[in-house]
Amino acid sequence: MFGLKKSPLHRFSKHNSADSGFPVSNHANPFNSDDELDKKKIREASARTSYKNDFRDSGGLENQTVQELENYAVYKAEETTKSVNGCLKIAEEMREDATKTLVTLHQQGEQITRTHMVAADMDHDLSRGEKLLGSLGGMFSKTWKPKKTRPITGPLISRDDPVHRKGNHLEQRERLGLTSASKESSHTRKQPSEPTNALQKVEVEKVKQDDALADLSNILGELKDMAIDMGSEIERQNKALDHVEDDVEVLNIRVKGANQRTRRLLGK
Repeated sequence: MFGLKKSPLHRFSKHNSADSGFPVSNHANPFNSDDELDKKKIREASARTSYKNDFRDSGGLENQTVQELENYAVYKAEETTKSVNGCLKIAEEMREDATKTLVTLHQQGEQITRTHMVAADMDHDLSRGEKLLGSLGGMFSKTWKPKKTRPITGPLISRDDPVHRKGNHLEQRERLGLTSASKESSHTRKQPSEPTNALQKVEVEKVKQDDALADLSNILGELKDMAIDMGSEIERQNKALDHVEDDVEVLNIRVKGANQRTRRLLGK
């Protein structure tokens, strides 16, 4: 019967529906790319572990391929660059702390000088008061003269003071091109093209290391100069404090004498 017979066209359409009902893409499964990335990260982590222990777990250096040895050389160069940059960062922090300390010392020295200048002004005022006290007491009173003491000279300003000579080290560093902004331009070299092999990558790292070591050498030189300046400034301030103490002691003696003269005049 015609109703039960299946035509060839029916078989053809059934075959196509099985093949093309849900077309199978020729492209890779997108989840596969994530798997590949994970596998790549695992391989890189494993390789870095081998680099860190110098291939002790995989037969040593002599049993590695040329490719592995090249990658190992690049890894070591990058690690050396990181170490040098770490030392440079520590030196920069030390320089910042030393600069702040030196500026604080400079400000302290200025305060000592201002204090001594106030003491010198007191000397002038006290001299006028002593003259006035000497003229008082009446006709039959014995002329009073203050006790003779050494003169007060005030602060001693040294033109060769290292801190005043070099000024604020923050400004000095800017003039010398030692701040972070100017340092970038001072060591700016023509950037090489993107390295294409292990040897070029190692050479790029060597250039970075040379620049960092040059900066480190400059900073260490600065720290040495700052240490010398700190020692000189502290020594200068110690001498200035001794001089202030001597002048204040003289003023104290004269003030006591003036007070005694005043009490005698008021007691008459």
